[in-house]
Amino acid sequence: MANHKSSLKRIRSTQAKRLHNRYYAKTARNAVRDLRAATDKEVALTMLPKVASMLDRLAKKNVIHKNKAANLKSKLSKTVNAL
Repeated sequence: MANHKSSLKRIRSTQAKRLHNRYYAKTARNAVRDLRAATDKEVALTMLPKVASMLDRLAKKNVIHKNKAANLKSKLSKTVNAL
């Protein structure tokens, strides 16, 4: 266990950030999964900007890497266009 006050605070803040990031990353994964599972092109076209925006926000806040967000958006766009 840590002895310094700053170390104890860092442990607390890291745990809080970890839970926060985990929630938003999981939410994004679910949104991506739902978009991939969509079979109707109209529904997929309305979902795509929302999911892309979510991925951009997560990349901006360093929850996911910016290249991962770009790769996901690219693949999702190809999937939606192929419907």
